[in-house]
Amino acid sequence: MPVVLLAEVVASHPSRKAHPRLLLIAPPNSYRTVAYLEAARRQGVDVLVASEGKYSLVGEIAAGLHVDLSAPDALAKLLEASRDQPFSGVVATDDATVELGSRVAQALDLPHNEPQAARISRCKDLSRQALAAATVPVPAFRVVSLSADIVGQCAGIGFPCVVKPLSLSASRGVIRADNREELLSACARARAIVSSEEGDACIRDHLLVEAFVSGPEVAVEGLLQQGELTVLAIFDKPDPLEGPYFEESYYVTPSRHPVALQQQIMDTVKAACAGMGLREGPVHAEVRLADSGCVIIEVASRTIGGECARLLSFGTGHSLEALVIGHAVGKPLAIEPPAGAAGVLMIPIPEAGILRRIEGITAARAVPFIEDILVTIRDGYELLPLPEGGSYLGFMFACAETADQVEAALRAAHEELKIVVGPLLRIEDRRSGPA
Repeated sequence: MPVVLLAEVVASHPSRKAHPRLLLIAPPNSYRTVAYLEAARRQGVDVLVASEGKYSLVGEIAAGLHVDLSAPDALAKLLEASRDQPFSGVVATDDATVELGSRVAQALDLPHNEPQAARISRCKDLSRQALAAATVPVPAFRVVSLSADIVGQCAGIGFPCVVKPLSLSASRGVIRADNREELLSACARARAIVSSEEGDACIRDHLLVEAFVSGPEVAVEGLLQQGELTVLAIFDKPDPLEGPYFEESYYVTPSRHPVALQQQIMDTVKAACAGMGLREGPVHAEVRLADSGCVIIEVASRTIGGECARLLSFGTGHSLEALVIGHAVGKPLAIEPPAGAAGVLMIPIPEAGILRRIEGITAARAVPFIEDILVTIRDGYELLPLPEGGSYLGFMFACAETADQVEAALRAAHEELKIVVGPLLRIEDRRSGPA
């Protein structure tokens, strides 16, 4: 009778076959990383996290590949990590990493966007230029140098207009200006915000100034495969976003806009993806519904930010991160028909200062259709509202049969909250030196 080694039995057992292996490229402060790790565990996908977070409290990050993602040798180090254990897919979590992720996937012949397309998607000036060249509707715009006459560079834009940094997200530094004085003030304020940012000096020395587009705004979440866009959800933003700052609050899906208009929204986003050269992976888009038609405000080759991605599980049967991972490793997940409606309130920061406490959370949880409330900023921490800040107090989720019920529940629960903010006291050392 032949001798069979135990190691051979274990290795040949179906449950012991190698899992797909994912390279997850994430900045150290990304709030998307944990959601991706949880989705990968549920799908049986092994993950190597490439990040600079050597001392992270998240075990997979601390034990992962520690790389300066902006260094010239970052690509070589990531490719080296694939030689002993090849990757089945590559996912870049944030705008700052999508170009590097595309270069790794390209070198490994995995699904990817062309690096230039990824770069266009993370730079507002490049995306505006690409979309305008492809005749996709975008606001009239100018890329202005902060070292030259700003008003002169904006000739032809008119008022009101909107000032934007070239690469920040979450509406940081985005300011509406209604006249010349407000334009100069907005540029000065945005300049102070981008001056502390790392990266390309061009991003710190230039801003985007574009015509303000009036009308409702929607967000679109989608997934590209070989250039074909599957729209996962259209989110209504029922609060008007008129400025001077553009803090988003309520997202509700499914959309309540007419079916014909929803089709126009999807067609415009598809045209935008093609115009930018995007062909693979997640897409997050912002669209204004102007009197003249749909106007693209943003198209990014990453998922929606914050906890908002949880809404996708209500409409697709899977988390957004699970859908992205399935696509990346060649095991796409079936999307289930949506049932009911869902929404999120990104709890806004009411004023600058120190968060003392949030009252009324128990009453807010008791509002019918409220599913969960997450507070992400602790008592005693500094609050910084827009345009300098880019975060929220937390997130409030609701589910119901209709979008109207969802929105009403979120508004009622928000009314229950009382956010107590104290003054920020700074100690200034005015000693001139030893006597």
